[in-house]
Amino acid sequence: MSKPEAGRKVGEREALAVATTVRGSPYKLNLVAGLIRGRKAEDAVTLLTFSRKAMAVDVRKCLQSAIANAENNHNLDVDQLWVKEASVGKSITMKRFSPRARGRSSRIIKPFAKIRIVVTERDAAVADAGE
Repeated sequence: MSKPEAGRKVGEREALAVATTVRGSPYKLNLVAGLIRGRKAEDAVTLLTFSRKAMAVDVRKCLQSAIANAENNHNLDVDQLWVKEASVGKSITMKRFSPRARGRSSRIIKPFAKIRIVVTERDAAVADAGE
């Protein structure tokens, strides 16, 4: 009476990586994720390495994890990987309080975000036609 085994969340020639608690707002993270959508994986890693945005470090770690998953778990060719999807969502929010004048306090909200990166293997002929 156990649960049936969950199937793959992505396609046959795809790999997935998820970072669940990235410290920073989803808006800032989505700006960086937009830079890599639809790019070749190695170009995306290079772009994130030299980006001046602070959130690029966390996105690069997640992307490198997706590339490693593709290579080690799904036996995909690393040279033909493309970023199919880079989606961002809200995660937890820490609430802190700071003392203010006249015995009052104010709430400080520290947001977290999550990012989901899917890389897919494309043939060289398909990749050249798409550009």
